[in-house]
Amino acid sequence: MAEPLTRSRIAGSALTNTQFFLLFAAMLVAAAGNTALQSVMPAIGRAIGIADFWVAIAYTWSAVLWVLLAPFWAEKSDHHGRKALTLLGLSGFIVSMTLCGLALVAGLHGWIGGAATFALFALFRAIYGSLGCATPSATQAYLASKTRRSARTAALSALSSSFGLGTIVGPALAPLFVLPFIGLPGPLFAFALIAIFVFAAILLWLPNDAAGPLEGHGAAMSYPSIASMITGASVRAATSPQRMKRLSWRDERIRPWILAGVASGHAQAATLTCLGFFVIDQLHLAPNGAEGPISIVMMAGAAATLAAQWGIIPRLDMSPRNLILWGSAIACGGVLITMVADDLYGLVLGFGITSIGFGFTRPGFTSGASLAVPLAEQGAVAGVITSANGISFIAAPTIGMALYALDPQLPFAAAALMLLALLPWARVRLD
Repeated sequence: MAEPLTRSRIAGSALTNTQFFLLFAAMLVAAAGNTALQSVMPAIGRAIGIADFWVAIAYTWSAVLWVLLAPFWAEKSDHHGRKALTLLGLSGFIVSMTLCGLALVAGLHGWIGGAATFALFALFRAIYGSLGCATPSATQAYLASKTRRSARTAALSALSSSFGLGTIVGPALAPLFVLPFIGLPGPLFAFALIAIFVFAAILLWLPNDAAGPLEGHGAAMSYPSIASMITGASVRAATSPQRMKRLSWRDERIRPWILAGVASGHAQAATLTCLGFFVIDQLHLAPNGAEGPISIVMMAGAAATLAAQWGIIPRLDMSPRNLILWGSAIACGGVLITMVADDLYGLVLGFGITSIGFGFTRPGFTSGASLAVPLAEQGAVAGVITSANGISFIAAPTIGMALYALDPQLPFAAAALMLLALLPWARVRLD
């Protein structure tokens, strides 16, 4: 008799469907919660009366910690129980979202001042930035240790797709969780509650691997956001036979590709950071009620990126160089449309086209850097790629919001100029 569905095995793996779903859910809830937060933070900042620049700084602080500490937790996942590290990352997400939600509720109700609200928010977000990055590497390592090498790449790709799915689920559900009295911070509490159920399910039903062999390993992944869709770098790092000596981005073989990725990544991160504020200003929205249109625009961008990476690119036989060239051109056109849009249709269209373009550039520079080095260095180059994906969140949001304070269209104009400059540079340097 066939095993029940919950006991059936993943192809080439010792994991059951239920166990795989638990690992998938751990990554999905974090990605969804973060993008849901992105969709409501501009409105919260406007409602409390904090300058847009400080809202962006408070939110992106956790991304800086993620970039710095993700490699540390990825290394730890090779030496400690992966279930324990998965739970550690989830607990960081739950505690951070809950405390951030409480701080924002207090600020919105006038119980504490605006400056104190966002100081507390930045402090509590640091909990997620410090601990939340443990979950991706731990779940990858758990899956890798239970899966044959021949089936590992497909299984890890399926697991990593949870990040992409979360970027659509988060903004889609966020407006539904804006509840009476709690208001705009409602999505933070909702996703924290969902994460508690995921935590409990993993604690109860995922077998403990602390005493078993730790054969597979995990890889650091870039910060969960529409601007850091899965490109395959972390999957290659997790399937690499062994950890390699750190590869420098200055290596002449990969330097042009990494610079192209960092340039396009900064353009994308800057525009994404300003997007929510731009939607509010262009549509002349009040803070209460702005989360709906912002979510629609963000969902359009996430869906467009997934369509590019999962639907369009696999059907096109394009070289990495052409992916960057075409992606930069498409993204530039989309940014310009977004910049002049004055209604919801124009914003959705513009940001959707922009996201398709960036959906091309990221796989372009990822595959270009990967093809530039031999098989033995794939794990090392994947680490450089992951750092390049995440580093855009350190400077670009600050610069983007500083430009936005001068003129709301400036960040988009700067991104368009950066993408235009990338076209001739990539044509000459990427061959």
